[in-house]
Amino acid sequence: MITAAQMRAARALLGIDQQTLADLAGVSLPTIQRMEASGGNVRGVVDTLTKVVAAFDLAGIELIAENAPSAGQGRGVRFKMGAKVRATEAPRTTLRKKGLLLARSK
Repeated sequence: MITAAQMRAARALLGIDQQTLADLAGVSLPTIQRMEASGGNVRGVVDTLTKVVAAFDLAGIELIAENAPSAGQGRGVRFKMGAKVRATEAPRTTLRKKGLLLARSK
């Protein structure tokens, strides 16, 4: 249905915080916090998940399922085929190891 990472990414695209998403979806802030803190697919009451997905849909966000084509137009993000990021390793560390992230200048 939806993953915690998709929720955070969708909020980032919209430029909204967790409270705003909670207000748009008609659920509580702790519910959104719990959903985004979960690993993998978000689990919970189906009605609550449906409200969050509907809120994103109304805001113009298309949630793309794994291995599914996008029906919309415009820009989007997803991992490349075969790309895997270990959940225990911070993405910044991964990018730094691959030489893709420069150290901040002081």
